[in-house]
Amino acid sequence: MSETNSWELAAAPESTDHVKIESEYGLFIDGEFVESESDEKFDSINPATEKPLASLTEANPADVDRAVKAAQTAYSKTWSKMPGKERGKYIFRIARLIQERARELAVLETLDGGKPIRESRDIDIPLAAAHFFYHAGWADKLNYAFPNRNPKPLGVVGQVIPWNFPLLMAAWKIAPALAAGNTVVLKPAETTSLTAMKLAEIFQQAELPPGVVNFVTGHGAVGEALVNHKNVDKIAFTGSTAVGKQIQKSLAGTNKRLTLELGGKAANIVFEDATIDQAVEGIVDGIYFNQGHVCCAGSRLLVQESVHDQVIQKLKHRMNSLIVGDPLDKNTDVGAINSAKQLKTIESYIEIGKQEGADFYQPDSNVPEQGYWCRPSLFTQVAQSNRIAQEEIFGPVLTVQTFRTVAEVIKKANNTPYGLSAGVWTDKGSKIFNMTAQMKAGVVWANTFNKFDPVSPFGGYKESGLGREGGLHGLAAYLDIS
Repeated sequence: MSETNSWELAAAPESTDHVKIESEYGLFIDGEFVESESDEKFDSINPATEKPLASLTEANPADVDRAVKAAQTAYSKTWSKMPGKERGKYIFRIARLIQERARELAVLETLDGGKPIRESRDIDIPLAAAHFFYHAGWADKLNYAFPNRNPKPLGVVGQVIPWNFPLLMAAWKIAPALAAGNTVVLKPAETTSLTAMKLAEIFQQAELPPGVVNFVTGHGAVGEALVNHKNVDKIAFTGSTAVGKQIQKSLAGTNKRLTLELGGKAANIVFEDATIDQAVEGIVDGIYFNQGHVCCAGSRLLVQESVHDQVIQKLKHRMNSLIVGDPLDKNTDVGAINSAKQLKTIESYIEIGKQEGADFYQPDSNVPEQGYWCRPSLFTQVAQSNRIAQEEIFGPVLTVQTFRTVAEVIKKANNTPYGLSAGVWTDKGSKIFNMTAQMKAGVVWANTFNKFDPVSPFGGYKESGLGREGGLHGLAAYLDIS
């Protein structure tokens, strides 16, 4: 028995025998995997082992143009003319195939992204299927969704997604676009493109008409070419606030629609009347189980002074029990950081926090020698002006501040450039409603954290984005409603 864990658990690795990864993947254009007009390739790396998984194609502007033309043709000749009932059948079929291949997709997501298999298996893949199921139901009911209006598709939608939820973000964006009658060109993140390639196989298996969805892989220049393509009618982007601002500037003066889901610095607020054990578990779930790789991660903990010491004591005890290591092991709580670049960013913020004078704590747990790892990290005695309290770190790093009154904590919670999400822990329903009415956050969870549903719109205020995704609000973003 170790000093950090109450129990020594036998390894419980998930099998990878059922997962087939091709040595190379081309671009997915017009229903087929095709080669680029250039010969550039790049490797997708397993962040837990630093070993390559597959070679991917670096698209160029000519490839993006091919993909957009394929989407235009599919839109004008097939998809926009197809009755909603028939579109819904395709989307429903995709959802069912995701369910059937769930185990394969979960393992691949963990291999490619580094997140624990429990998260891929229990959250990412089921939610991806749920988004397709939900939007399949809307495909033939758009006139009911927007009564007395005349909803029409926009045309070709360009979508750029991040590395933290590769398959889920693809489903999040593709499903409503297809239900609304649009066609899609999507660029996955360069470090996590493999589940997009498997999704392309699922589209082939579902016999989705060629060109309805196209994937172009590569680095930032590919996304830039897609955003600036003259024949793309809407851009949907999830990623950093800095890139989101660049996209907003580049589209200024054009007729392109735009939705942005950007960064966050979510306040997780614990009042003295909260159930402390439940709150601590929610804190851990909000920042450590997902390695902080969620834009809505509860990375700022605001604790009422009277229970601060109790919360921190219980939190440190819980941190000591977390298992950091092989993401494929079902016992693992905290997996690998997605890339060497992201790990370097996290480590630089940890140094900044120390230099700013905050108290730093990390469990003394062993991590593998190979791979990109960061133990769960905690900063206490943090000032509101500290960079670690204001800037998005995107890693398993939690900052702690105290408060005395409701008015004080609302000011502190709102005093960042972001406004994506927040959490409130209290036994008083009236306090929850009072807080949610005053907090500038797109989503506020009460006595829970990081709960999602396709029916609920998601999005932020201020530098956290523009528009909503999910629910009717998200569906409306892919329609011209006159």
